[in-house]
Amino acid sequence: MIRTTTHSHLDRLDLLTTRLKSDEPLVLKDIAEEMGVSVRTLNRDIAILRERGLPIESDRGRGGGVRLNWRWGIGRMALSYREAVDLLVSLAIVEQMKSPILMANLAPVRRKVMASFSPTDRHRVQKLKSRILIGRMASVDVQGNYTPPQSGIMERFHEAFLLMKAAEIDYRDDKGKRTRRRIEPHFLLLNYPIWYALCWDHLRQDIRTFRCDRMRSVTLVEDTFRMRPYADFKAALCDADLVLP
Repeated sequence: MIRTTTHSHLDRLDLLTTRLKSDEPLVLKDIAEEMGVSVRTLNRDIAILRERGLPIESDRGRGGGVRLNWRWGIGRMALSYREAVDLLVSLAIVEQMKSPILMANLAPVRRKVMASFSPTDRHRVQKLKSRILIGRMASVDVQGNYTPPQSGIMERFHEAFLLMKAAEIDYRDDKGKRTRRRIEPHFLLLNYPIWYALCWDHLRQDIRTFRCDRMRSVTLVEDTFRMRPYADFKAALCDADLVLP
């Protein structure tokens, strides 16, 4: 048999790793023939992959078989920064809804996701749960002109909300008029299925509410803001005829 070069050996290890991760049933004899090596060589490759941390299980019997432990991958999930932001906001929403079915393991999941943020951002994230308000369902009339908000816009808005950053938004009101506003998103209120952002509006120099589905663009501003008390927003919520929690 031709001596295997280091390069081809590494390629074979990569290929074997890929095949194991595919969840297809693998028979040692078939894989060895496919890769042009003996079963003994293939077993040595599997031993190397085990040393690298892959939990490979073997089946006894004619031909033999290998597979990854079915729990492999738990704890190895990698999230992008914006995915972590969205996940934290989603966890806070579920916690505020107080659903017993969904509550079992939320606290440890939240702690693990929070650990990926810087100490400064983590301090802001810890206030998240108290900033999300769950009201009752929106009226049929209000739901009549609802359209789901665009995911990319909401990703940027979630980041501004979570990290208490100001944002510039292109907003369309109920009459279709568009304005450019600079806001500080302090609270979120859900009158299902509609989300409202309770904000300090720099244009009006006052508290205003904005429907998230009417935001047409969101641009983050580096300026951070200090939280205003919820009591400051209650009057504005009543004036807007929103259903409070």
